[in-house]
Amino acid sequence: MRRCTAVLLVFFCFLVGSVVAQQSSAATAQSVHSAVEQLDAYIRASLAGTKVPGAAVSVVYNDQVVFLRGHGVRKIGEAAQVDPDTVFELASVSKPITSTILSSLVGDGKIGWDDRIAELYPGFQLSSAETTREVTIRDFLSHRSGLATSSGDLLEELGYSRPDILSRMRFLPLPGTFRKTYAYSNFGFTAGAIAAAVKLNKPWETIAEEQLYSRLGMTSTSSRFSDYEDRPNKAAMHIFLNGEPVNRFVRQADAEAPAGGVSSSARDLAEWMRLQLNQGKWNGKQIVDAKALAETHKREICRNPPDLTKPGECRGGQYYGLGWDVNTGAQGDVQVSHSGAFFQGAATSVYLSPDEHLGVLALTNSMPIGLPESICLQFLDLVHFGKAQHDYLPLIGGLMAQMIKETEDESPNYATLTPPQSPAPAKPLAAYAGEYTNEYFGNLTVAVENGRLILRLPPRGAYYELAHWDGDIFTYYYASENTGEGRRGAKFFPEKNQVLIEALSAEHEAVFNRVTPGK
Repeated sequence: MRRCTAVLLVFFCFLVGSVVAQQSSAATAQSVHSAVEQLDAYIRASLAGTKVPGAAVSVVYNDQVVFLRGHGVRKIGEAAQVDPDTVFELASVSKPITSTILSSLVGDGKIGWDDRIAELYPGFQLSSAETTREVTIRDFLSHRSGLATSSGDLLEELGYSRPDILSRMRFLPLPGTFRKTYAYSNFGFTAGAIAAAVKLNKPWETIAEEQLYSRLGMTSTSSRFSDYEDRPNKAAMHIFLNGEPVNRFVRQADAEAPAGGVSSSARDLAEWMRLQLNQGKWNGKQIVDAKALAETHKREICRNPPDLTKPGECRGGQYYGLGWDVNTGAQGDVQVSHSGAFFQGAATSVYLSPDEHLGVLALTNSMPIGLPESICLQFLDLVHFGKAQHDYLPLIGGLMAQMIKETEDESPNYATLTPPQSPAPAKPLAAYAGEYTNEYFGNLTVAVENGRLILRLPPRGAYYELAHWDGDIFTYYYASENTGEGRRGAKFFPEKNQVLIEALSAEHEAVFNRVTPGK
């Protein structure tokens, strides 16, 4: 999940807080069994009501996998069913998996949570020399480095590699206050994990396999997109068009693999939950050091904007740890959770109550509408209260829809605007042609080809035909996770030899300066 406004966070705090306020009972074998007996019906009804094609769910209690099911289909229009071994892209549920992997390295003495990135990853820079010197793995994994939420995301969408993105982060401003401001950052998180990989002189993907996946027998789990693609039993991605699920996009998240690039199955993830809920032990063997793992469940920073009338308090009790949301459970105990979402068609969620040795996760193959969170929260309510405390799906679904809309509306979508009745004429197309550069985004070209104005965006020269809108403003069709589908603007300033690419402006100053005139 890439962005979430303070309003959404506060409202979700109300949902969780109102549940905690109700009288509840601790999880027991009987209450877990009763809740499990009701899960299948809830999942089937939810899939039918939402038209999400498929879901896989697992529940762990007292070190036993007590529920493991798949429902629906892997891809709309095809008969293959989702089962416990169907592999899904996890999106940001990758983060607590990454913190588990790093815990194993900490326990082995290979790294420390408070190791400085500058010492692990020579050459990595942020725009502040002081922050560059001081920032640690702990800072990046808890999203308190000062980076903005979207840092690096648009470079990934353009097609830049992980090394290129991490290198270009030195150009980004740090709007947050170091170690005081929370801002969810995929590539900040990625930098923390990659620093450990650089120290060990191994690819991150190999470390993940060696430290966790192979040790737990997670044979369907990988931090490489190519492995997901090669699986015969995998869930496709789906968006909704006119209320119907459509398989249109593929999401390759290798650049941010530690933050969003893991793929796995409900069966494999049940084993990971067993390890998490058993203090790093699995099948009687200490796989991850208990102290190092427990550190990931501790509160590091408040996720909500501060209440100026109550200094020192965290509104709603919503914290972030090391790769985990850290909240208060129904019994007043620590509950850790995380959601993952690719707007192009994947949504996942996991909730753990370590003191109760209880965990639930849900994987779905549609754009985020709140279904995996609703499955998890419904189950936990049944365990603790005997009935649901909210109809979660419409509530969380509304928040997700608002979040997606806010993200897509960060730059104008000309497909939704009324064209000017009498647009000002454009200049001769050659007046706009040339090579343009931006220190952060790189070089783009604008050329006149067969009487049309063509935009090629960095780094791969992706081709877009520009259509005149008004004066020196042109539009082009553009589809991405952050913008959605629509027509975005290229606003030229020929007298200044500049062009503004509006869809990129959410992350960095997106004015490109012409360095070579066109022909």
